[in-house]
Amino acid sequence: MGATVFFGCTFVAFGPAFSLFLLTVAGDPLRVIILVAGAFFWLVSLLLASLIWFISVQLSNREDSRLQYGLLVFGAAVSVLLQEAFRFAYFKLLKKADEGLATLSEDGQSPISLKQMAYAFLTMAVVFLHTFWGVIFFDACERRQYWSLALVVASHLVTSGLTFLNPWYQASLIPIYIITVSMGIWAFFTAGGSLRNILSCLSCKQEEDNRVMVYSALQVPVED
Repeated sequence: MGATVFFGCTFVAFGPAFSLFLLTVAGDPLRVIILVAGAFFWLVSLLLASLIWFISVQLSNREDSRLQYGLLVFGAAVSVLLQEAFRFAYFKLLKKADEGLATLSEDGQSPISLKQMAYAFLTMAVVFLHTFWGVIFFDACERRQYWSLALVVASHLVTSGLTFLNPWYQASLIPIYIITVSMGIWAFFTAGGSLRNILSCLSCKQEEDNRVMVYSALQVPVED
C-alpha cells in the first residue's frame, strides 16, 4: 500500500511537468542543456538559503519556539529572494552565451491521506509556477519591465508564505492555484500565445477528427 501511495503522489506532483518536459524540451538537445543549467542554478540558490538558515538557527536560542518559527519564515523569504536573484543571474548568463548556444541549436477509504494528496497537488502547482515565473521573468528582463519583475518576486513570496498556513489546506491550496492559473495565462500571452492560436488549434483538431471519420466510413465494406 505504501508503494501505491508513493507512486500516486509522484505522478500527481510531477506527471504534468514530466509531460511538459517530453513535449517541449526532450526533443531538443539545446533545451536539455538549458534545463540542466537552470536546475543547477536553482539548487545552488537553495544550498545558500539552507546554509543561511542553518547558521541562523545555530546562533539562536533553540529552546525559543517562537524565535525558531520566525527564523523558518525568514529562511523561506531568503530562499525566495535568492532563487529570484539566481534566476536573474542565469538570464544574464544566457544572454552572454546566446551566440554560442545559437550555433548548437537544431530546429471506500482512500489509502492516501489528505495531507499526502494536498502536498502532491501543491508540488505540482509549484513546479508549474517556476516554469511560468521563468518565462515572465526572462521576458521582463529582456524588455526592462521592472514592474513585471516585482510581481514575479512578490507572487513568489506570497506563494511561499501561503505554505505556512498548512495544514489548513483550503486556505493555502486555493490561493496558490489561483496564482498558478493567473501566472500561466500571463506566461502564455508573454510567450506569444493568443486566443486566435487556441481557436486555430481547436479548429485543426476538429478538421482532423472529421477526416478520420470520413476515412473510417470509406473503409467500411458495403453489403449487397
